[in-house]
This record gives sequence, C-alpha cells and structure tokens, in this order.
Amino acid sequence: MDDIVKAAMAKWPNVPHCYGWLALDARGNWRMRDERCQALNLPGDAIRNTALLAFIERNYLCTEDGCWYFQNGPQRVYVDLEATPYIACTTPDANFSLKNSEQPFKPELAFLDPQGRLILSSGNILAQLDDRDLATCLPWLMLEKQPVSDEVLLQWLETANAPGQQNLQLQLCPPGANELSLDVQRCEEHQLMREFGYVSKPRQEQAT
Repeated sequence: MDDIVKAAMAKWPNVPHCYGWLALDARGNWRMRDERCQALNLPGDAIRNTALLAFIERNYLCTEDGCWYFQNGPQRVYVDLEATPYIACTTPDANFSLKNSEQPFKPELAFLDPQGRLILSSGNILAQLDDRDLATCLPWLMLEKQPVSDEVLLQWLETANAPGQQNLQLQLCPPGANELSLDVQRCEEHQLMREFGYVSKPRQEQAT
C-alpha cells in the first residue's frame, strides 16, 4: 500500500466505503461503473490512464471475508469481479503471468469448468485465464501423456468426477515452464468462489 494512502487513512478514518462503482472484468480490464451502468447492468468504461491503473494495482487488497477492494486514499472502493480476483495470461516464452500485477506467477493448481474456462492458482492467488489465450493453452493439455483433441477434452469435461467413470488424469504442461506439469481438476461454476472464499460482488452487508 502506498504511504500516501496510509497517511490519508490515518487523517480521515471514517470515510464511507464505496460499492458497485469499480469492476474487474474477465479479461483483466478495470472498469468504472457509474449509476447508469449499474442500473442497466452494463460493464462500464475501461480505465485507460496508466498512472491510475498502477495506483489501483498497488493498492488492491482483500478483507478477511474475501471482499476485494481498492484503497483510494481514505476510501475503500469494493470491486465487482466478473471472474476471479486476478486474471492470467500466457507469455511469449510459453509461461503464465498475471495481468495488472508485478507479482511472479507460477501456478500450483489448475481447474477447468464445464464452460471450458481455465483457472490457475498459486498460494492465495486465484486467476482465470483470459479467454483469448485459451487457444494457446489447448496444445499444452495432455491426457495420459498424450495430446488431447477437442472431442476428447469435451468428453473429459462431461465425465470427470462422475460416479462409475474411470478418472483419466488431464495435465497442463506449458512448454516454457521447466518440468512444470499440473494435474487439471474439473470444477463446477462458482465452486472455486466457495472453496477459495472470495466474493464476486461485495455489498455493504457482506464487506467488513
């Protein structure tokens, strides 16, 4: 957190929190959502100012209850999450990184949901992959150490974890990561939200 933010919090400790005005979309764009956007359920305007983006990212935090927020000086601005608290992308050297973050990112777990969304985690970081990068990752998926066709992957998504089905192990093997091989788990929509304990749309009665 920036020192100037800490100073503002100490000087004005009781500024009301803000809800619904800031969102992080599934492609890693920060968006401002005014009253019209909120009323019409519109995504809002993408923030393009690089200084403001850097300020948000340096002061992006989470409560113990899993509500993510941007500490804007003395005011806590809660973030609506379209997907996960972070968004991942592929890198030119066939690895992964986090958008909007300078933190190093070496995934430890991988998940696929029925909609084909790939979610990665490392420690307390949970990041859905930008859907535009999914095509890059498909050749990195292996089933029993063999490349996976689209048909086989769809079948795996339909039968993984189903009673009476043989659970074939799907793995994610990025070629740029030295000896990194992640077992891929099938997950239901919103399952990770419950398991990792984050809130997609914090509101006053939820956030503390």
